Amino acid sequence: MTEVMGRRERKKAQTRKALADAALKLFTERGFDNVGVRDVAEEADVAVTTLFKHFPSKEALVFDDDADEEARLVAAVRDREPGQSVLDALHDYLQRGQAALSDQASEFADFMQLVNSTPALQEYMHRMWRRHETALAAAIAEATGAPEGDIRVAALARFVIEAGSLVNGYKDPELALREVFDLLENGWEAGSS
Repeated sequence: MTEVMGRRERKKAQTRKALADAALKLFTERGFDNVGVRDVAEEADVAVTTLFKHFPSKEALVFDDDADEEARLVAAVRDREPGQSVLDALHDYLQRGQAALSDQASEFADFMQLVNSTPALQEYMHRMWRRHETALAAAIAEATGAPEGDIRVAALARFVIEAGSLVNGYKDPELALREVFDLLENGWEAGSS
């Protein structure tokens, strides 16, 4: 039974990846607004109903890693090494992400060009990151024992979520990320002149 479930899950993952890859290819070539979900389904050789079993909307096709990204953010806090601070765990997580992005700089630039040129994708991305921020804040509160609604937890989650996009334009994003986390850990006065 486990083998059957494993095979079924692999097929689902393959179909999901085929849909996301087809969507990104078509959206990049023709523009998001010039491609319909039927075009994506045909490119991936699946039915439109299959597409909607995997993705709730056309915009979700572009952000196919949405749920996994949120799970990884939360896991960075919940599964951190014993004795490692929440802030250090999140810094390590974002630093690994920056390293991965530098390996895929050209693809990431194309992806961001697509998102930045499409208002619907910008709005979807904004809502997605706010959902991740809420989940991250809950994980931080749980890990630190902070009371519900603690503004410091909400602020830390917001700053961490924004840190990744903030440092992308810098010549050395990893150094910029260290500086952001130094500010978060030590405050403005410690590092200012």
